[in-house]
Amino acid sequence: MRIMRSLPRDQRIGRGPARRDKESGVTLIEMMIVLVIIGIVAALVVPNVIGRPDEARVAVANADLRTIAASLEMYRLDNRGYPTVSQGLAALSVMPTEPPLPTNWVAGGYLPQVPLDPWGQAYVYTPAGGNGGYELVSLGADGQTGGEGVNADLRYGAGRLANGAGG
Repeated sequence: MRIMRSLPRDQRIGRGPARRDKESGVTLIEMMIVLVIIGIVAALVVPNVIGRPDEARVAVANADLRTIAASLEMYRLDNRGYPTVSQGLAALSVMPTEPPLPTNWVAGGYLPQVPLDPWGQAYVYTPAGGNGGYELVSLGADGQTGGEGVNADLRYGAGRLANGAGG
């Protein structure tokens, strides 16, 4: 009785190894075609990505304004009002010690920390006195009121975002 051994993979019928000539490889023409394709793709993509840091900063500022607004709403629901001018946005991350003290402040706060805008400036918080609203403002790239383009103020108030930078 003979024990049958299985054949190695390269000796099985129809499953032989792919054979390459010793001189086969990538030709100079093939390599140049690949490099030209990579160059074309880079020429199309790079300007679109690199040329938009200001637009990205505006998008980040708008997202921050929405996050702060949502935190302010949670604060209002828990404490029956928004933080005062003197408490400011810091009341979202650290329990206020000035009156009116919050009655239901959440342990750990509403934000881990109050973010700065993408240009390194604090967001401006202005509570509206009698009607209970507020306004949040990023002063844009120049850090000053007004301006155009990336220097334009970004405002959030009355439940909506008003983007002075066209985005």
